[in-house]
Amino acid sequence: MGIVADSLDRAGQAHSTRPIPKSAGAQMRYLVRQEKSTKAVAALLGISQRTVERYVKDQIKQPKPALGERMEVEVRRRWQPLVRKRVREKAANQTGLVIETRARFGFTAAPGTTDDGRMRRITQHLPPEFAGRLLAAQDAGASEAELQQLAAAGLQEVYFKDSGSRAQELLVEFTDIDYIDVGF
Repeated sequence: MGIVADSLDRAGQAHSTRPIPKSAGAQMRYLVRQEKSTKAVAALLGISQRTVERYVKDQIKQPKPALGERMEVEVRRRWQPLVRKRVREKAANQTGLVIETRARFGFTAAPGTTDDGRMRRITQHLPPEFAGRLLAAQDAGASEAELQQLAAAGLQEVYFKDSGSRAQELLVEFTDIDYIDVGF
């Protein structure tokens, strides 16, 4: 995935109502329930099917750090999908979302204006119309470049054009993203 898609996923995961399973055995059992077979979990994590079975039976209790990290990532990715879905729908239809980013913003504007790109740190609430477009594009499998363009369009309209009250001809270029955090 990319930086924008990962940030949208983290924002959804932040709204869990219960913590993820703590022990390796509990995490592995959860993954087996979700994937419906130990073979699928083994392929997902890059380990043998027998190793998965040992974790399920609590014969192995402490995973190696790399495997423990992969297990936690996969559990978080699948944890409470209905809660995440409700939060995303609410952001797309009612509340919008908040984007905090540090990136290079350059402009295409009328002659005589400053359009040199520079690093800016921006925290901006995007209304539901822009949040809905961004989340729908992610759900439809949009590429990272398309998600960045949608985020840039939202920031352009709300932050730089002040919701259409100034700089009508301004076009924003959103590049060199240092970080981006999304909150619902």
